[in-house]
Amino acid sequence: MRPIVRAVLRGSLGQIRYVRAVRPGEADGVVARVYGQAEADFGVLAPPLALHSPAPGPLAAGWLLLRETLLADGLVSRADKELVATAVSQANTCPYCVEVHRAAMEVLPAPRAAAAGLAEWAAASGRPAQGPAGALPFTAAETPEICGTALTFHYLNRMVTVFLEDSPMPKQAPGVVRGPVMRTVARSMRPVAPGPLRAGASLGLLPEAPLPPELAWAAGNPSVASAAGRAVAAVEEAAGWIPGEVRECVRGRLKDWDGAAAGPSRAWLAEAVDGVDAKDRPAAAVALLTAFAPYQLTGADIAELRARSAGDRELIELTSWAALSAAVHLAGRFPVPDAVFGTR
Repeated sequence: MRPIVRAVLRGSLGQIRYVRAVRPGEADGVVARVYGQAEADFGVLAPPLALHSPAPGPLAAGWLLLRETLLADGLVSRADKELVATAVSQANTCPYCVEVHRAAMEVLPAPRAAAAGLAEWAAASGRPAQGPAGALPFTAAETPEICGTALTFHYLNRMVTVFLEDSPMPKQAPGVVRGPVMRTVARSMRPVAPGPLRAGASLGLLPEAPLPPELAWAAGNPSVASAAGRAVAAVEEAAGWIPGEVRECVRGRLKDWDGAAAGPSRAWLAEAVDGVDAKDRPAAAVALLTAFAPYQLTGADIAELRARSAGDRELIELTSWAALSAAVHLAGRFPVPDAVFGTR
């Protein structure tokens, strides 16, 4: 069954919009190494990962985050981490990720007894704070895996919303078959080799880098902390060409952002890019939309950016930088047990 699922998912790479994903037979270098690890450790080459392939640095960064948080064996069960992924995706209105990770939950053992509290924490992790936090549904030792999974999906949800449709299933697929097919896919989302999936095996894809201070909660888990530091540094390096005005535009809005939705209209966007040089406004618009309202980004926005000679690689580098900047900002506000940082 796994070869059939792999073939179907490889064929679905054509569903990726705005960029052409590198096909497995064409991959080399870092892209080939990531593809090989993904099919060995995740069981499939999933479109949310493959969409990054025009830009090797962001591709490796996305894989490190996904593998070392959601997939690698540790203190937290895969079921609990899939619960976090699903709840974050629901809160971010990313139906593609909800469908995939809800199906994964359905074929795994039940999550922890405090599943409702964990789902509630994950769903609120990107929203404005609602007063003092109560008792948290995970321990200090579990924090890097739980918060790392939430960070990963705040990032991936933005990229998936921009580059993929609302479902991994073809639009013409009858509703009655969607659940069984997705559960079949979910059963294939596991390592090829038997036994636990060793943490840290993906880290060699990217050079060592310091953990950003916003992600200090990850320090207790060396693999999660190293993956986060390397991923952020790789995306920053790939985004080195982004004009300073565009960077400041995004960072300025992030500075005081509490996670609240951008609003139903795009009036906020016109105001946000007003002071940006006209030649850089298309890049600023795409970056801002990716970070704060990926559901509002349209083909017209991409076309304006393309007119400025932005190719597939630049488009992935720009959106990856914006999505990860937003995710890291949100992750710096995650409620975590006091014991993570000691007495405060």
